[in-house]
Amino acid sequence: MGGQILIIDDEEGIRFSLRGILEDDGHEVMEAESGEQGLEVLGTTIPDLVFLDIWLPGMDGLEVLDAIRAEHEGLAVIMISGHGTIETAVKALKKGAFDFIEKPLSLEKVLVTTRNAVEFSRLRQENQALKTRISSEHPVCLTGRSPAIQNLNEVIFRVAPTESWVLITGENGTGKEIVARSIHSQSNRADKPLVAVNCAAIPEELIESELFGHEKGSFTGADKAQAGKFELADGGTLFLDEIGDMSLKTQAKILRILQEQSFEHVGGRKTIRVDVRVIAATNKDLPAEIEAGNFREDLYYRLKVFPLEVPPLRDRDDDLLLLIRDFVDGLVRQHGFKPIVFDEAALDSLRAYPWPGNVRELKNFVERMFIMYAGDTVTPDRLPPEFREEPVGASVALASSDDESDEEFDSLIAGGPADLKQARARFEARFLEAKLREYDGNISRLAKAVGLERSSLYRKLKAYKIQTD
Repeated sequence: MGGQILIIDDEEGIRFSLRGILEDDGHEVMEAESGEQGLEVLGTTIPDLVFLDIWLPGMDGLEVLDAIRAEHEGLAVIMISGHGTIETAVKALKKGAFDFIEKPLSLEKVLVTTRNAVEFSRLRQENQALKTRISSEHPVCLTGRSPAIQNLNEVIFRVAPTESWVLITGENGTGKEIVARSIHSQSNRADKPLVAVNCAAIPEELIESELFGHEKGSFTGADKAQAGKFELADGGTLFLDEIGDMSLKTQAKILRILQEQSFEHVGGRKTIRVDVRVIAATNKDLPAEIEAGNFREDLYYRLKVFPLEVPPLRDRDDDLLLLIRDFVDGLVRQHGFKPIVFDEAALDSLRAYPWPGNVRELKNFVERMFIMYAGDTVTPDRLPPEFREEPVGASVALASSDDESDEEFDSLIAGGPADLKQARARFEARFLEAKLREYDGNISRLAKAVGLERSSLYRKLKAYKIQTD
């Protein structure tokens, strides 16, 4: 498939000859008779390739090349000249020219160089598009302006350039992998591999082979030698996700390797030494797992050089709208549909929802709403049932705060809340109403006492229809 090519040359005969050659080869050709005119064309259209004469009236070719490089760094430029010298050619190539062709132009040279340059240009564009897609899929920081996220991003910024190992904890869906990728991308190992291992997804009988590699014939199905994740991560970062799901047997083996940074392939005898930075993540309470005998205490302290906890979405109310906008913008770019808008009542329902699946659940929810209502406004009646349920017990009168007893607890659950979510909503509503009375309606004191930001507290009181006047 041909490319789009711009010829910048003050000689009409050269432009005519080049146009004929290039159009016969399937390319689309544009012309400019001066450097200034060529730069005007480049202000509105970016071709795959530019043929640029060295000797031009006004700006000469090398000056035009500098201007092109300043605005379009990746654009392929082939310099042409009837007065070419080795010195000029070297200077042009140092300035970033793709190649240099002397006049009179050789048909074969023009065609070969053109095809190479167009292919180079397309590969560069595809590479840039891939980098953009990867960047959008794996952002290098957590989105949010809540104090919890701002503090976490600051800590990531501080720990990333060090060699310290990091243990990331947090509920499912909070973004632990994004934190790991952010640490790696800001580290001194960023140009080396980040190798991720989901410890919960690999069968017990295969995890040693996955982590340490194996030799040919070391077990049934091992028809060739294979490097393990530790080996592949040499010089870079190894991300051990769901480390809490690793068996005690594997924990014992990995502890030795983490301490010594050396191992042997399964079925092998040669000692392999590596240099890896380890980042581990889990959604489990590892101290509790240690107490229960499910996790090695020595491995826990080996990994926990620098602990990081990713907060759940329910503690990040100020980030909800920002995250929704980010997800909607991404879907618009991906699909080309018109965006969706949530009205204020719908947003109130989203703010009141506890988001047990955290940011991952929010992203999936936004995508579902986008598919259903692209270009439209989402109102409360369009939300899934779990978002449209009224908080249970918000208007139930409370007994005196001096009268707390088993009878009050029995009355709290009387009527049988349908599930834990409703029971939690009922308790939270009554708790906040009681505390509001205790602090004489002072929202600032109440927010501090219950550990919420004022804006988050206001939204909860509104959702539970608790009067603040």
